[in-house]
Amino acid sequence: QTACPAVWKNISSELSTMFAGTLALSCTDDALAAIRAGFHDCFPGDGGCDGSLILANEYSRTENNGLADISQKLAALASKYGVGTADMISFAASHAIVTCPLGPITQTFIGRTDSTTAAPEGALPDHTESAEAILAKFTAKGFSALDLVALLGAHSTAKQFFVDPARAGASFDATPGQWDVTYYGQVVTDTAEFQLDSDKRISEDAGMAPFFDLFTVDQVGWTVAFTPAWEKLQLLGVEGGSSNPDLIDCTSALP
Repeated sequence: QTACPAVWKNISSELSTMFAGTLALSCTDDALAAIRAGFHDCFPGDGGCDGSLILANEYSRTENNGLADISQKLAALASKYGVGTADMISFAASHAIVTCPLGPITQTFIGRTDSTTAAPEGALPDHTESAEAILAKFTAKGFSALDLVALLGAHSTAKQFFVDPARAGASFDATPGQWDVTYYGQVVTDTAEFQLDSDKRISEDAGMAPFFDLFTVDQVGWTVAFTPAWEKLQLLGVEGGSSNPDLIDCTSALP
C-alpha cells in the first residue's frame, strides 16, 4: 500500500482552519457546504466522484444553489497544491464530517480521475419528490433504504437558504454544526426550525420509518450505518471501488 502523499497533511491543516467553528460544539458553514458538495459531486450521473461539480461548473445550476463559494475555495486549494479536483472535493467532505463535533472518521481515498463532462441535470434527489422516487434513485446506485436514511442524517448539520428564501439560514435541527441525531427526532416530531417535505415523507415511509425511529435515540447506531454508506458514496464512479490500484488511502491525513 502506497503511503498517503504528505501534501494531504498540508491540505488537511488548511481545511481545519476553514471548517473548525470558533464556538464550542460547532463547525463552520464552509464545513456544511463541503459535505453537501461531496454528495452533489458524487451522486448524479455515471461519472460519480469526478470533480465535475467544479470542472464542469455544475455548481452554477439551480439544484446546486449555495455551492459556488465552497466550490471556488476548493478549486483554489486543489490548484495551490497540485492535486485532483475530485479528490479535493471528497477529501474535504470527509474532513468536514469529522471536524463537526461527534462526526466519524470515514475511510477516504485519493486517486480519482477528474472529468470536465457535466453530469445530467435532475439526477439529484429533490425535496418535491416522493419517498419512493428518492429511494429509487438511491437503489439505482446500489444503496439500501438503510443507507438512504443514514445519509440523510447529514442534514443534522445543515441549513437551508434557497428552498424558502424568506427563511434563509434556517437549520434542520436545533443543533446545527453538530453531527448528532437531533435531526431525526425533530423530523419525526415536527419540531425542527425547518424541514424538507421529502425528509418527512421518508420518515413516514413504511420501509424507512423504522430506521428513522431507531436513529432518533441511537447515535452509535447511526454512525455504524452512516460510515459504510458514505464510504460507498465516495467510491461511486471508481472502477473496482476500493480495490482500484490507483487509489491511495489518505484517511490518516484527516484530523
